[in-house]
Amino acid sequence: MKNLRQIVTKAVIAKGRKRTESKETLKPPNCPTSILGCWVINHTHSAKKTGKFIEVTGKFDVNVWYSHHDHSKTSVFTETIPYKDRIRLHYRDEPTSGHEEIIVNVIQHPNCTEAIIADCGEKFVICIERELLAEVVGETKICITVHPHSFEEEWSFSEESSSHHDHGKGPSKGHDQDHGHDHNRGKDTPPF
Repeated sequence: MKNLRQIVTKAVIAKGRKRTESKETLKPPNCPTSILGCWVINHTHSAKKTGKFIEVTGKFDVNVWYSHHDHSKTSVFTETIPYKDRIRLHYRDEPTSGHEEIIVNVIQHPNCTEAIIADCGEKFVICIERELLAEVVGETKICITVHPHSFEEEWSFSEESSSHHDHGKGPSKGHDQDHGHDHNRGKDTPPF
């Protein structure tokens, strides 16, 4: 005979995910002739819960390597870009207490997908993508099954044999000695 018991434990009670694409317009001190490279570094962020949203406040540095003065000189222009993302939460369970922990995982750090010189010829237009996953950990109720006697969960698996029947004899004539290849399987099936 078994019965159910309810306990309170910590678990992920809500999740949210957001992918953001943005265009940043940057003005370097010199009129650019061409863009030689662009990279994004130094991403930092913090988060707080507001209602059924997680607000993520962050920033990152955009570095643009470019030529100017008619391809005669090169420079690296750096600018710090702040951002604020609101991630909607989807609840699986309602919390049983107000003590919640917020976890934000970066699935995709801010990354440059395109860098061009604007039509005016004086600015960069940088396309940035990023993706964040937010989780809320809180106390919630779960049900567990209590068994009064020892209990083993049922597993379905096929029996395997470890005995060998060759008794030390060498390979038969007409058969290749191929260790690790199962001749009963198809050629495309990898050995385990």
